[in-house]
Amino acid sequence: MTHTSVVNRPRLSFWQIWNMSFGFMGIQFGLGLQNANTSRIFSTLGANADEIPILWIAAPITGMLVQPVIGYLSDRTWHTTWGRRRPFFFLGSVLASLALILMPNSSELWMAGTVLWLMDASINISMEPFRAFVGDLLPSEQRTAGFAMQSFFIGVGAVIASALPAILSAFGVSNTADVGKIPDAVRWSYYIGAAVFFVCVLYTVLTSREYPPEDLEAFRREHARVRLSDVFREAYSGLFQMPKVMKQLAAVQFFTWFGLFCMWIFMTNAVTQHLYGTTDTQSKLYNEGADFVGIAMAMYNGVAALFALFLPYMASKLGRKVTHLLCLSAGGLGLISIYFIEDPNLVLLSMTGVGIAWTSILSIPYAMLAGSLPAIGWGSLWESSIFSLYYHRWSPV
Repeated sequence: MTHTSVVNRPRLSFWQIWNMSFGFMGIQFGLGLQNANTSRIFSTLGANADEIPILWIAAPITGMLVQPVIGYLSDRTWHTTWGRRRPFFFLGSVLASLALILMPNSSELWMAGTVLWLMDASINISMEPFRAFVGDLLPSEQRTAGFAMQSFFIGVGAVIASALPAILSAFGVSNTADVGKIPDAVRWSYYIGAAVFFVCVLYTVLTSREYPPEDLEAFRREHARVRLSDVFREAYSGLFQMPKVMKQLAAVQFFTWFGLFCMWIFMTNAVTQHLYGTTDTQSKLYNEGADFVGIAMAMYNGVAALFALFLPYMASKLGRKVTHLLCLSAGGLGLISIYFIEDPNLVLLSMTGVGIAWTSILSIPYAMLAGSLPAIGWGSLWESSIFSLYYHRWSPV
């Protein structure tokens, strides 16, 4: 079997990079629906505000557990037809699409909580190998283009998915339902999301090819037995021996993601109760507010995609530390402002600040770490550690 040296990867065309990145739009579609609508579904099924956070815990826990396992396994996989990463793309897309169909059909709170575990684990199965795809297939001089293409599809998927229930409502699909039932606009958004997730990932699977290991027989002998105990030993053994820069960023990441999770978990309740004045999940007013939350989520993702064009220039002038400080401050002020405003439309201005922060969160910490981490080991630790539970999901670099 012929193969290409790792250091001499051929340059890929624009459309080849497009093909290998297209699946990210489907993955982000699933994540966008989850972030904008999970609390709404839990509330509709009878969850109190203080019960919602514990139900959400599936998201970070599955990221911590599934991510290093899938990364370890995909590094040690090779199939003559499917390649290394694509088997995981496909398996994850099938399971995630099934979970997206099941979620809005949950009849009990425990069922929705269980499906969230399945959904998040499945999304991780597809998404984690996508992180390595750029490094696998592109020569070093094209990797920036590869990450930029992924970022484009991440932005498109997040904006459309977040706003989809409101879009369907605008076209006449009902956004209210009987007690304990999920509105049709939400249900059909998830059905569309399931189809988009599967089709986008399948497109990448069918249109992209991977390079075999340099010495295929040696690779197979070395990885003939894969032991999951090795996964956690390799990923977490250095947790208390982090490089200095990583320790400094740990606290920043912890509090950054603390704020983001508060937004994702409580945004629906905050907007519907504080700005729309209702907690009745069957009322038209509540569901208009919940639809508006999706628009707000789309807003910060859209701002992030646009601000990403300006961020490199800003960092070159002010430095990465100052840039990250200013961007996080904009996000913090945006979240704080929601408490004080009375006009729902002003939430979009608040989300502009969050979007600016989001852009920096998805790039600056990685850039700061890139020159200080050893080539092997610390990447897995960074992605799976407690202060970076969700970091891997949207990072374009």
